[in-house]
Amino acid sequence: MRLQDCYNFHDFRRMAKRRLPGPIFDYIDGAADDEVTYRRNTAAFENCDLVPDVLRGVAEVDMSVTVMGQKLAMPVYCSPTALQRLFHHQGERAVAAAAAKYGTMFGVSSLGTISLEEARQISSGPQVYQFYFHKDRGLNREMMARAKTAGVQAMMLTVDSITGGNRERDKRTGFSIPFKLNLAGMTQFAIKPSWAIGWLTHERFALPQLENHIKMDGGALSISRYFTEMLDPSMSWNDAAEMVQAWGGQFCLKGIMSVEDAKRAVEIGCTGIVLSNHGGRQLDGSRSAFDQLAEIVDAVGDRIDVMMDGGVQRGTHVLKALSLGAKAVGLGRYYLFPLAAAGQPGVERALETMRTEIERGMKLMGCTSVSQLTRRNLRFRG
Repeated sequence: MRLQDCYNFHDFRRMAKRRLPGPIFDYIDGAADDEVTYRRNTAAFENCDLVPDVLRGVAEVDMSVTVMGQKLAMPVYCSPTALQRLFHHQGERAVAAAAAKYGTMFGVSSLGTISLEEARQISSGPQVYQFYFHKDRGLNREMMARAKTAGVQAMMLTVDSITGGNRERDKRTGFSIPFKLNLAGMTQFAIKPSWAIGWLTHERFALPQLENHIKMDGGALSISRYFTEMLDPSMSWNDAAEMVQAWGGQFCLKGIMSVEDAKRAVEIGCTGIVLSNHGGRQLDGSRSAFDQLAEIVDAVGDRIDVMMDGGVQRGTHVLKALSLGAKAVGLGRYYLFPLAAAGQPGVERALETMRTEIERGMKLMGCTSVSQLTRRNLRFRG
């Protein structure tokens, strides 16, 4: 299967599955418990129909948006995700370069595999730092100061991950960092030589944002253990408010799902929120972000930038979210699978595919700018 034969999310996913060892593919593809929320995230868009207008003169369309003070050339961005050099040796370098090429935002995670500083060198465009709140307050202060010094424009605090989700696929393979696999997991690595060659012929895997605080050599750091042992389950609204004040700039909470929490985010001075259930990887059975979008936009959309992620696989999904009032839409697995399949060319093809779908969809909807996408153009099925 060749990259030029990939036309949509499902094609990229199939190509990634052929290339990746099973445990790594399952880490990207998997979710919590019975993976109900993971499936629901995409299915939610199917209950919403688009109602197009015609004869509107749409020779040119402007799909740019401004979110958290940053102008994006298109209304989607690459959500920060962990461990990207595990999927492909280029990792965040590929994503940063591709995002810069398409004029959109990307983010580096606390569990990122290149440094904030290197990411800024690759792309001077819109960037966020996705922050996990640790029990070690000194580590929290150090990471914020480092992000500020690196020139990151916006902070994104993840608030739905104070403990790890029950990701049973990872348990079955023994997936952890560094690798400490069971026999079934090791067999999968042995039969995918192209990934192994890329892994072995490039620099050693590292977590630069945490390098002074985690010893990677003294046994396996499982992702679940990181969430359970290092993150602070006592994190409160007071902690978030202190971070907002200390940062003193664009600040976003990722993982908001209720109207009450959205209002509280406004009260503590946040400039953005991301409606998200962490791709179905945390609380299984939770509602989809798209299903929560309208009521939260109605409550706070005039005071804060409301974004969403989860289950987005098509340009029409983006149009539906924008029509409900989202300022921008985050992509996760949508770019991770093409990254795993083909590195930077894969991410670029995915972003180009999405850009083309959004532009085509806007023309077919009779809209020349994102601001013209409104609820008037939507109908929901009973």
